[in-house]
Amino acid sequence: MQSTTSPLHLSRRSLLAGVVASSALVMLHPFSARAAANQAHLRIMETTDLHVHVFPYDYYGDKPNDTLGLARTASIVDAIRAEATNSILVDNGDFLQGNPMGDYIAYQRGMKDGDIHPVIAAMNVLGYDCGTLGNHEFNYGLDFMFKVLNGANFPLVCANLTKGTLAADARQDQLFLKPYVILDRKVKDGTGAEHAIRVGLIGFVPPQIMTWDAKNLEGKASTRDIVKAAESWVPQMREEGADIVIALSHSGIGQQDYAENLENASVPLAAVEGIDAIVTGHSHLDFPGPKFDKIAGVDNTKGLISGKPGVMGGFWGSHLGLIDLLIEREGGAWRVVSSTSEARPIYRREEKKVIAEVADKPEVLAAAQKEHEATLAYVRTPVGKSAVPLYSYFALVADDPSVQIVSQAQTWYIKDMLKDTEHKDLPVLSAAAPFKAGGRGGADYYTDVPAGDIAIKNVADLYLYPNTVQAVVITGEQVRNWLEMSAGIFNQVKAGSSDAALINGDFPSYNFDVIDGVTYQIDLSEPPKFDKDGNAVNPSANRIKSLNFNGQPIDPEKKFVVATNNYRAGGGGHFPDIAADKVVFVAPDTNRDVVVRYIIDQGTINPAADANWTFAPLANTSVTFDSGPKARQFLSQVKGVTIEDAGEAAEGFARFRIKL
Repeated sequence: MQSTTSPLHLSRRSLLAGVVASSALVMLHPFSARAAANQAHLRIMETTDLHVHVFPYDYYGDKPNDTLGLARTASIVDAIRAEATNSILVDNGDFLQGNPMGDYIAYQRGMKDGDIHPVIAAMNVLGYDCGTLGNHEFNYGLDFMFKVLNGANFPLVCANLTKGTLAADARQDQLFLKPYVILDRKVKDGTGAEHAIRVGLIGFVPPQIMTWDAKNLEGKASTRDIVKAAESWVPQMREEGADIVIALSHSGIGQQDYAENLENASVPLAAVEGIDAIVTGHSHLDFPGPKFDKIAGVDNTKGLISGKPGVMGGFWGSHLGLIDLLIEREGGAWRVVSSTSEARPIYRREEKKVIAEVADKPEVLAAAQKEHEATLAYVRTPVGKSAVPLYSYFALVADDPSVQIVSQAQTWYIKDMLKDTEHKDLPVLSAAAPFKAGGRGGADYYTDVPAGDIAIKNVADLYLYPNTVQAVVITGEQVRNWLEMSAGIFNQVKAGSSDAALINGDFPSYNFDVIDGVTYQIDLSEPPKFDKDGNAVNPSANRIKSLNFNGQPIDPEKKFVVATNNYRAGGGGHFPDIAADKVVFVAPDTNRDVVVRYIIDQGTINPAADANWTFAPLANTSVTFDSGPKARQFLSQVKGVTIEDAGEAAEGFARFRIKL
């Protein structure tokens, strides 16, 4: 991996460059206009959470999609570089896994020494200045990851990923990658005079990779706390002459107070002395943006995190993160005088329609064209049939066919795997969660597979991640608490209230586990027992009612096998009592492969939801939730709850009502 050595890109601003409109308004950024002698306008461009989305194409739906794709984001990059300022382009991680192209390369084509991965080939076209690692870079193993990284024409940095165990001092850690790079560049000030500047770039990955990818990392790697690593390495960057230090934080914008090994550590990280600006990611959100109003330590209006310029550039290429810095040279040193931040989108919505703001960059498409076509052939391969449609529009409010098929496959697999073990006589339950639900990816981001042929693309749509199957042995009481944790996705509802909001938008749908093999009700009048971090905030609360196994109240002491995935079994999601010490079986197979095998074995599947869970009745009470507008065609099929259309909602969603 070689660092680029060209000077910073010089440019002038055009408001929607590469725009699909007839003309573009050319403007000068205020910093360029204001810059005086010894002052310069420096632009930091960020992509984050690309997840292999090079083409503006939805491989699950097998259709173009104007809301994603590095080929589109590239047009904004070109626009920035065509403007009259100095710019740096960085990637903030999670580029290697996340759509069927990533799986095709990892599982079908493979990576030989010297191969260039299509996402890296596309990134090389754009001439990135630096990148860091995200948690999903590790999903296919370290050997695969490093074969991919070796094809990058730009440096990748990570200051908190170590070989083996941690050293006593972070500076003594044996790192897999350089902790940082310092780029020697030239900038022009407001008078046109050229000055030297040294820009330091340091990267961080969530420590939780040691749980999420334990099978790939255990015994091979360790992670250091993000903030502690920064506190050790940033002073060294300054000692080596870095004028400006930019943190590449593959970590979300979470709590302000420091705690060791935070997953979303960007607020305390930005507060580390010596860091001048921070690019963030991991959360698949855009900052500045409405999700970050009233967050401690964050100025959503000015785009500041702990008082430092910050940005989060969406996901899948949906936005380009952009920080504009007005920097000033004084006494031989550069300092940040002022800043603005924005997450610049590649599309907009008008009257429920997605309108592309930019065109494709042909060179980026060409870099991955061959693999794109091979991926299409791969995902279109049929493996069986379904007697019923599979959809996730109501997966958060009712037992759901898209979750049901995963549980059926997991139960089928684990029963076979344990039939000759000491656990063969234990009842097998299955825990599965919806991935495409809750609106995180927009009003069209739901599973919707019609009855008939099931192809690999449909299975990948049902199960987005390359998790592997694991099984835990737990008690009936721990089953109850598992469900109590899942029920935290719902807001507390006052009996007799009308149209209360049902879903807690801060609770990710992939942590809403439905456990198949038991029946239960969820009482919304009770407060959640656990918060999203697994802390018992209302210890006496019991949302889970009528929890039965084989028609009888569950025995708190009885042992059960629960089929799940490596993320949950390893402690992902902070479910109480669910951790590696409960694991009794670690499969070599991914959950997705198990679903494929199950469909092939069955020939035709019929995963109709069996309504094994429902909401407990509340007299004269109604709640509302939002889903994709296509959900309306399935209203009559939902079991265990009566749902009615409640009109339109914001950003293209439809609103629905449940009378409890």
